[in-house]
Amino acid sequence: MIRRSIGWTAAALTTLILATACAGDPGPAGDPIVSPLSVPSDGTPSPSPTSDEIRSSDNVKLVTNVPLEKPFDGKESWGTDLAFQGDYAFVGNYDGFTVHDISDPKKPVTISRVLCPGGQNDISVSGNLLFLSVDDPRSDETCVSTPADDPTTGGWEGIRIFDITDKAKPRYVSSVATSCGSHTHTMIPSDDRESLYLYASSPGPIPDSKTCRPPHNTVSIVEVPLDRPGDAKVVAEPTVFENGKQSDGDMGIGGCHDITAYPEKKLAAAACFGDGVLLDISDPVRPKVLQQISDEENFSIWHSATFNDDAGKVVFTDELGGGGSPTCDRKTPAKSGANAIYDLKDGRLTLRSYFKMPREQGESENCVAHNGSLIPVKGKDLMVQAWYQGGVSIWDFTDSDAPREIGFFERGPLGDPEASLGGSWSAYYYNGYIYSSDITKGLDVIAIEDPLTDPAKQVTMEEFNVQTQRAYGN
Repeated sequence: MIRRSIGWTAAALTTLILATACAGDPGPAGDPIVSPLSVPSDGTPSPSPTSDEIRSSDNVKLVTNVPLEKPFDGKESWGTDLAFQGDYAFVGNYDGFTVHDISDPKKPVTISRVLCPGGQNDISVSGNLLFLSVDDPRSDETCVSTPADDPTTGGWEGIRIFDITDKAKPRYVSSVATSCGSHTHTMIPSDDRESLYLYASSPGPIPDSKTCRPPHNTVSIVEVPLDRPGDAKVVAEPTVFENGKQSDGDMGIGGCHDITAYPEKKLAAAACFGDGVLLDISDPVRPKVLQQISDEENFSIWHSATFNDDAGKVVFTDELGGGGSPTCDRKTPAKSGANAIYDLKDGRLTLRSYFKMPREQGESENCVAHNGSLIPVKGKDLMVQAWYQGGVSIWDFTDSDAPREIGFFERGPLGDPEASLGGSWSAYYYNGYIYSSDITKGLDVIAIEDPLTDPAKQVTMEEFNVQTQRAYGN
């Protein structure tokens, strides 16, 4: 959730961080199980990797890395989210996006890099269309825009649309302005498959803003006619909280950070800063709240959500510190900056346990639970997940009460003393490999060889956008 130019962010996040850090460690009723940080029996810290040193478990190895290159060579040309289609990986960047040919995962080929600044350029693809989320006010909607002179008096932010029929020459098509911009977005196909609905999630409000006015307790729903993407427009702005109230509204943050839809199940799970929200999306334009939950003891910033394959569980993540803080240390409670595993039955969520990446990180390493995906193995609940400088963690939550790590990949602290942010932003499993978008290092291709995950190699996906889940066989 790194947002560079909005005044309320630092103060609001500080309040949230302090509220969580000062809270006691006891959890909800039933004392859910926690995966603690690994500490040797003598109590001494584990030796940390040296700068940029690569470490991994025996079953995980780095296959190759594609570094960032011009025009993405600025100090804040940070790599962000990933999407996939056929033999291509699409990687967002604060300065645009990259298209890689991954037909040979051992030797990816960069097809194009499109310069189109706008944080954070979260990315998704569908057919011949590509979508980018822009959450920093710009002078206008075009790719040659500049940061807005004064975000409180105007500026453009929202969703940009590209035609990717020619992967070597993506073409800008149109844009749609959304309230408070679009930090992330989620695609839901219409029943007739002639349109896409994009749920634009964003934080807000901004004091005295003309484009992000209080209260901000809604999401913007954009309809994109697939044969006329230039006609895309906002068709609804529903409130996604029970009684219109959000748990952290008094702290100044409203809206949602991320929404994951499972169209086959007619469900969505929204992570909305102070709350988790379960939604019925039978009618995508009129989502209905099924349940709203909070965890004031342990969760600071409800960041994202992942269903298991049969939608019997939901994993919510807590992005304590907003992604820029070292929260994978012994000073931070083990249930904070972690994942929470909820069972889902009869439309109700029940907390079962927590899981946190079990390797202590240094005080200079930003680390917290971030973007991940399921590893498609029938009958198992396996996940790969990015933890910024904590690296990539592969873990098993088949037993909701006893989640455990089964593999990892990480680098040591950033070698550049001037770099303030690094590590894996997103780590997803796609057609036999793990792909990690490293903020400063580029695209990592990672292999895992393990009897538990090997069956996933038999699953082939034609298109993969993590926030729009599809069943793979349970």
